Amino acid sequence: MRALLALAVIAGSLAIALTTPVRLGLDLRGGTQIMLETRSTPTADADSAATDRTVEVLRGRIDALGVAEPTLVRSGDHRILVELPGVSDPKKAADVLGRTAQLTVHAVLGPAGTADGATSPPADPAEGRVLPDESGQPLRLRAADLTGRDVEGADARFDQQGGAGWHVTVDFSKTGQDRWRQVTARAACHPAGDPQRRVAIVLDNKIISAPQVDPSVPCGTGIPGGTTQITGSFDDTEARELALLISGGALPVPVETVEQRTIGATLGDAAIEAAAWPPSSAPP
Repeated sequence: MRALLALAVIAGSLAIALTTPVRLGLDLRGGTQIMLETRSTPTADADSAATDRTVEVLRGRIDALGVAEPTLVRSGDHRILVELPGVSDPKKAADVLGRTAQLTVHAVLGPAGTADGATSPPADPAEGRVLPDESGQPLRLRAADLTGRDVEGADARFDQQGGAGWHVTVDFSKTGQDRWRQVTARAACHPAGDPQRRVAIVLDNKIISAPQVDPSVPCGTGIPGGTTQITGSFDDTEARELALLISGGALPVPVETVEQRTIGATLGDAAIEAAAWPPSSAPP
């Protein structure tokens, strides 16, 4: 009876071992290792609490990228170790993770004259500023009407019927919907073609889209529904990364990459195969 029970246990163990996929970490699959360091700003201290919040935002970004078995650990008050198995491009990974992703939406006050010049990035990303649009035309922007806190989510989509290609759809929260309606209602009071009919969407102090409010929108009414599209010459990767950054939220403090490297698999398939066999029955 005991022999039968032992055989059943062994058979069950073998079935689990054969049907459960091996979980490969950085040593077995290779991948990317990045050391990030949080930095203080005039408006936020990079203390241990801010670093903890940064870890959570980064975790959301990595989950959205679909990386299996990532590692994120805080090292001291300011450093974060990130390990991404199977990711072989450390620079690209660091670019996505290191973006502060401060999203703001601004009414356009008009084109900037030569005396205005381009402003240096303000300490508060919600302040007014002068920034070039997608074509390089400097625009004077009023203080932000919406920020990333007003965003509920973002998705990358491909427009097959309209031929617009890849774009990012942004969904605002209830508060954000009201603010979006208000900023577009004011813009709609200016004639078609007037720069003040434009609304600028800014990410990390760069205008990524500044569309005109459609002529069909009447003055004082605005665009209802709480959704907008960010269009541009995006490919699928760029659109997905932009949606990931917007929906994942901004980092509470900036981060700087202090070390990044690609790590090769040090154990490999031979180690996995050897581990699957008991010492007495390992193949020669």
